Amino acid sequence: MIVGVLTAKLHLNGITSLKAKRSIVKSVIGRLKARYNISIAEVDHQDEKTCAVLAITMVCNETRFINQQFDTVIDFMRKDGRFYLGETRRETFSA
Repeated sequence: MIVGVLTAKLHLNGITSLKAKRSIVKSVIGRLKARYNISIAEVDHQDEKTCAVLAITMVCNETRFINQQFDTVIDFMRKDGRFYLGETRRETFSA
C-alpha cells in the first residue's frame, strides 16, 4: 500500500473577506472531490484572507498512478482562474 500526499498553496488576490475566501476554497474542494478519488482538506492559513493550503491524499498500490493523478489535480487547479497556485509538494509513503 502506498500513500501519496500533495500540499498546494493557493494565493487568492483581491479577496477582502474570509467569507469570500472560504467560498472559493469550499468550491475547489468540492469540485476536486467530485472529479477525483481523493481526500482533501484546508490545513493551514485558515484565518488569512489571501492564502490557503490544501492537503490532498490518495492511497493506491502504484506510485506511478498516484503521481499521474496528482499531475492531473495540479493541472486542474492551475486552470481555475480564481486563484494562483503557488508552491506544491508531493510525498509518498509505503506501508
